[in-house]
Amino acid sequence: MNVAPNETARNYHDLLFPDATATLAATDPELVEYFDNFAFGDVIAETDLDDRTRLMVQLAAIIACGALTEYRVMLGGALTIGVTPVEAKEIVYQAVPYIGIAKAIDFVHATNDVLTERGVELPLPGQSTTTPQTRALDGLAVQKRIVGDPAVARMYESAPQDEQHIQRFLSANCFGDHYTRAGLDVPTRELLTLSTLSALGGCDPQVKGHVAANLNVGNKRKLLISVMTSLLPFIGYPRTLNALRAIDEVTLGS
Repeated sequence: MNVAPNETARNYHDLLFPDATATLAATDPELVEYFDNFAFGDVIAETDLDDRTRLMVQLAAIIACGALTEYRVMLGGALTIGVTPVEAKEIVYQAVPYIGIAKAIDFVHATNDVLTERGVELPLPGQSTTTPQTRALDGLAVQKRIVGDPAVARMYESAPQDEQHIQRFLSANCFGDHYTRAGLDVPTRELLTLSTLSALGGCDPQVKGHVAANLNVGNKRKLLISVMTSLLPFIGYPRTLNALRAIDEVTLGS
């Protein structure tokens, strides 16, 4: 049976990939048609994300999945619809403290390759706003804004003395080196972080914590559900449902 792409799916696919020919369309036409109808039709109809935000959170999740081939394809689509080279780089950089450099490095190289192919001159302008002297205090400040003063205090107070350095690393490195960067605002970075953690799997406490953090920076339940809906075709049902449970527990108390 041949299932033709619906009009919404076809239009969105053409928007992202105007000159592309899917190689799987020749070998696996049913899979391509089912996926396109779902990811670019059904899912789009159920969310109200703007295209740029949708592509950015999808890229963050795809990085966390370690899906290099799909990342190259979707990065091309993201750049086509207006995600800037700086934003693309910041999406990868934002993933580093959550997935580790061992996993992230391939995506740094892939991003450089795609940007170079499109004529973008590297390196891009620097986006760091801290110095070695200010990163710890600046990081702690943005950590308190995102997580909340009481929660940060509890993290420091509850950590054993021989693990205090990990808390300092969180403040200075995770928040000071990354969240203070220009190129993306803090609410967008929190959406990316939630997408990354949800796609990683095995991070249920952190997912729940960053649902609360998203609320702290102004990202509402409706937006978070739209993000998870947009990630579903790329990360699958189990991890999406786990993230939705965390959203429900934080926002509904269920």
